[in-house]
Amino acid sequence: MSGTESLLNVRYLGGPSAVVRIGGVRLVTDPTFDPAGDYPLGPRTLVKTSDAITGPGDIGPVDAVLLSHDQHPDNLDKGGRAFLADVPLTLTTETAAGRLGGTARALPNWEDVEIPRPDGGTLRVTGVPAQHGPDGTEHITGPVTGFVLSGDGLPTVYVSGDNASLDVVRAIADRFAPVDVAVLFMGAARNPALDGDLTLGSVAAAEAAGILRAGQVVPLHFEGWAHFTEGRDTIAPAFAAAGLDARLHLLKQGEEIGL
Repeated sequence: MSGTESLLNVRYLGGPSAVVRIGGVRLVTDPTFDPAGDYPLGPRTLVKTSDAITGPGDIGPVDAVLLSHDQHPDNLDKGGRAFLADVPLTLTTETAAGRLGGTARALPNWEDVEIPRPDGGTLRVTGVPAQHGPDGTEHITGPVTGFVLSGDGLPTVYVSGDNASLDVVRAIADRFAPVDVAVLFMGAARNPALDGDLTLGSVAAAEAAGILRAGQVVPLHFEGWAHFTEGRDTIAPAFAAAGLDARLHLLKQGEEIGL
């Protein structure tokens, strides 16, 4: 269903960015609003291949931002940074919170933050691990976090951030599986200087969904940048091969679904 009110609505904005409404609380993942172009990152240049479909002023009121990390422009760009200034709370890694200041708050792994819901309850946001690349590359790619959303009467939602490790997924599944919805960052991002994917490929994402026993899956961060080696055309076949195609919601930019 599209554009409907439910306990959980996800609107895919492109890249890692989505508006997530859960239990009346409005969240944004990794806000990115800049146009296509070249984005220098140390000795590399990341190439964005498509414009953002919306700007910071079009998002509306937000209760919090779930920021997986701040060190890469495909997860937090100039427009996203400006957006954070008007957000009452940004949950992220300790290093990102230190760099960003303002309303940014570190959410360590397995710790919780409670966000008030309009109905008088609370939304629990739990920080969970993420590994942005193969084993042993954390000192290059930097710290990243994921999130689990839960609460009385609410679906349990896993937001992966830029994670490439199925061992990390297994650790999260040990605590939270089955999850109702897995919002998985995909794309099999690559860095020529590193041997291995920086984010989940399509087959690995399908395996992650199985590990989590996810009832439904929404992909993010699989298109719009040249460093992705897989995308829309590989996700659906991988989930079909795993027998999980009925659980997959491969949204178009701007599309919203109620789950």
